[in-house]
Amino acid sequence: MNTVAVVDYGMGNLRSVAKAIEHVAVDAKVIVTSNPAEVAAASRVVVPGQGAMPDCMHELGSRGLRDAVIRAAAEKPFLGICIGLQMLFDHSEEGNVPGLGLIQGSVRRFDLAHPLKVPHMGWNTVHQAMAHPLWKNIDNDSRFYFVHSYYVEPALPDVIASSTNYGILFTSAIARDNLFATQFHPEKSAQSGLTLLENFMRWNP
Repeated sequence: MNTVAVVDYGMGNLRSVAKAIEHVAVDAKVIVTSNPAEVAAASRVVVPGQGAMPDCMHELGSRGLRDAVIRAAAEKPFLGICIGLQMLFDHSEEGNVPGLGLIQGSVRRFDLAHPLKVPHMGWNTVHQAMAHPLWKNIDNDSRFYFVHSYYVEPALPDVIASSTNYGILFTSAIARDNLFATQFHPEKSAQSGLTLLENFMRWNP
């Protein structure tokens, strides 16, 4: 059976993510778990999250999930959402904390002089920067739902899967090997978001 672990490290929108995956993959077993052994045993792993990066990194460590998430990101289909994207990077300006160091680059705050309201909240256009199985049946420049004050800045452009304009052009999704991660929330993004989750459930990198 296709088993999906939605990683519970005490931050965010876990049930809505799990329900959205159950909706698009009725034959899958979806578990919300903080057990590293269950994360290791799952065939696919999703790391969602909302909140602050220092809290995120602390909770990953205190719950014994850090190594399990790192292994999952190296070994099996892996989807990060929001903080689940930002944690993959080397360093975050939010709290001046290190991330997991799986993707080279930094997490930066929208500048205080930014012309638009921060946090960036609501629907915005996602421009696909590469062909990828998770974009299947999703029109380029489709709209997805965002809630964030920080954005990722990859050191290398070849991991950028999409970009979005919010006063500046920022990376809204990244992809590498078996790993895909989004700044936007597919579970809140109507049909385009459900299609992305369905593609993830069918993806065999």
